[in-house]
Amino acid sequence: MPHPRSVDESFLALPLSALTEAALTRAVDLGCEHADLRVERIRTQSLSLRDARLESLADGEDLGLAVRVVFQGTWGFAAGVVLTAAEAVRLAEEAVAVATVSAAINTDRVELAPEPVYPDGEWVSAYEVDPFAVPDADKTALMTELSERLLAADGVEHVQSSVLQVKEQKWYADTAGTRTRQQRVRIHPEFTALTVDRTTGAFESMRTLAPPVGRGWEFLTGDSWDWRGELAELPELLREKTKAPSVEPGRHDLVVDPSNLWLTIHESIGHATELDRALGYEAAYAGTSFATPDLLGTLQYGSPLMDVTGDRTAEHGLSTVGWDDEGVAAQRWDLIRDGVLVGYQVDRNTAPKVGSSRSNGCAFADSASHVPVQRMANVSLQPAPDGPTTEEMISGVERGIYVVGDKSWSIDMQRYNFQFTGQRFYRIEGGRLAGQLKDVAYQATTTDFWGSMRVVGGPSTYVLGGAFNCGKAQPGQVAPVSHGCPSALFEDIAILNTSQESGR
Repeated sequence: MPHPRSVDESFLALPLSALTEAALTRAVDLGCEHADLRVERIRTQSLSLRDARLESLADGEDLGLAVRVVFQGTWGFAAGVVLTAAEAVRLAEEAVAVATVSAAINTDRVELAPEPVYPDGEWVSAYEVDPFAVPDADKTALMTELSERLLAADGVEHVQSSVLQVKEQKWYADTAGTRTRQQRVRIHPEFTALTVDRTTGAFESMRTLAPPVGRGWEFLTGDSWDWRGELAELPELLREKTKAPSVEPGRHDLVVDPSNLWLTIHESIGHATELDRALGYEAAYAGTSFATPDLLGTLQYGSPLMDVTGDRTAEHGLSTVGWDDEGVAAQRWDLIRDGVLVGYQVDRNTAPKVGSSRSNGCAFADSASHVPVQRMANVSLQPAPDGPTTEEMISGVERGIYVVGDKSWSIDMQRYNFQFTGQRFYRIEGGRLAGQLKDVAYQATTTDFWGSMRVVGGPSTYVLGGAFNCGKAQPGQVAPVSHGCPSALFEDIAILNTSQESGR
């Protein structure tokens, strides 16, 4: 069902039509093959507490407009913050001037994949309570109460808590006739408990597993996540971690929880299937990809159980939109099917380079001041329709490790050799959890790891994880993205002891 909300009137009251008419008319007069205009307003608020006391509360707002053109087969771009027709005309002229200079050295003519026209589109993300409509005092009170619950537990020395909230509003218009307005809200709460051994000075920490989501303030008041239940369990889990034995390095079977596996998907699949990386366009900064276009349709990425989709439509996804920043409607498509690479994430300029007749809507700029670049969709591993629960999966493992929560990670510039740690690890013996372990990291190459996947969990194990801060491009941009996945079993994976590896 469509969400009943509409874009805020305060944003729609901006001179959107006048800016559009001025910029696009001038671009056409100057001979542009294509031109588009974005007006964006992005409001942010970060609230953080230390030991249940307010440490900082900061609000920010970014408002501006951008004009992008294709002139003489070359991109041109200009951005500003003055929302007047005269400024829109000036930006169109500046964008054409940029394209004119660049055309002299451009060897890769811009060819945009066609897209239907959307003359009057509106989309609003699925949230119930606008966090920016909740009084700061109420938000602080709730965060303080939850922090105090955690801080009062035995053994918890310090608690760091925070919540980041974003409301993003966007107007897009182009010379083909598309006109869209959008509004999306996202939120990221987090609580971290720390304990200290007074004798040795050693410390351990553990944080909540709740992911950032495309929801509103209702996420913190119990909609879809049991905060009080998780915070009540955290101190005992932390105490157990401090007493846990160090892992014996070697090869182990792994049952990986969605709270950890989402990040492995992000790094080894999400980035690797961005076509601009696979073509080498990001080599100078973000890197390339081992999954090159000549391997499309033949690369055995992983186990035949492996089905991965790109998705800009998933409810509550951080990368979910109505249209991307090139006016392309949100879609869902296959990236890996039966373990074989079958697709990429593309925008309108890169789609034709792999024979695609249409973009799958992966252009995004994190503000009006930045040019849209190809960014990640919600890239997700699909559950097995009749797959087991996590408990059933563990019961089938004679000797292994259960991995929960994300922590540090490392992967090479081709997204091939990697190493991941986690929040907590459990020894599996005879199909049962047998206490926590520590100092654990798992290491593999992308194809070996996904090729070792022997069991995929069912729909009941599926969770949408993600991050607010995926980095890419020069100048640097950040983008929010979600990754859904079930629990999964991987056989014979190399396990490192991080304490030994660091020489401690």
